[in-house]
Amino acid sequence: MSVADSFAKLKGEIDKADGEIRAAAEDDHAKIEAKVDNARRDADQRAAELRTRSRDAATAGKSRWQKLQAEWDRHIESVRQRLDETKAEVDRDAAVGDAASAYEDAIDAIDFARSAIVEAEYATLAAMRAEKNAQQLGAPL
Repeated sequence: MSVADSFAKLKGEIDKADGEIRAAAEDDHAKIEAKVDNARRDADQRAAELRTRSRDAATAGKSRWQKLQAEWDRHIESVRQRLDETKAEVDRDAAVGDAASAYEDAIDAIDFARSAIVEAEYATLAAMRAEKNAQQLGAPL
């Protein structure tokens, strides 16, 4: 798959996630709970795939991504642990605080993803530029 195709696939995943989130606004608690469980399972699977690819990487450029992935994994684990710990709480004030905290985590994750998309765009364009440069110099690709 080309880097351009890979970047286009990202848009499809964003559109799918946007649809799920918009639909959840109309869902009851049980349906939202099921969507959360599914999203977590998908996120865990994607993180495992990314960790596997990162471990297989040997270049210095990719090792930076390994470090970023490790930091992200630690953040996700912390967020999920806090969510799991508070899941059983029934206190109304705690529930309001949990909702506010969950929204803050969502905004932080969205901001991180926005930054990652910009970086992905840059990296994709840089890869395409490097490929064109190599072709202009007569390298077979």
